[in-house]
Amino acid sequence: MADNWNTQIIEEFRANEGRVGGPFEGAPMLLVHHRGRRTGRESVTPTMYLPDEQNPGDLIYIFASKAGAPTDPDWYYNLTAAGQATVERGTETYPVTVAEVSGAERDRIYAEQARRYPGFAEYEEKARGIRTIPVLALRRA
Repeated sequence: MADNWNTQIIEEFRANEGRVGGPFEGAPMLLVHHRGRRTGRESVTPTMYLPDEQNPGDLIYIFASKAGAPTDPDWYYNLTAAGQATVERGTETYPVTVAEVSGAERDRIYAEQARRYPGFAEYEEKARGIRTIPVLALRRA
């Protein structure tokens, strides 16, 4: 189910210069290419992102929300294990380094995403007491 849904988002993203409709209409979206840490298989995951205020062209944040599920998404483990990935953003594809953001900085970035997109506040509420939703910084390599 998720694979088919992701495939539709990926196809729409690529057909519309990085824009998608439906629940993501107008939201900043990107495609993250990552390699399975156990399988070695390449995967592509669509996700929303938040551009850094000081450096929006080279630094963006993504959120391993998994819609508030009790476990982190597989792509989170793949990215943190590899420390690098490739992203498609708009019509551009480029390599990035991956670093986890923690503490007050993580909380500030997540709060801004939740302010802009209230679904993220709902995800955080669902995960409360089970896990803290990770925030990853993707910096243009």
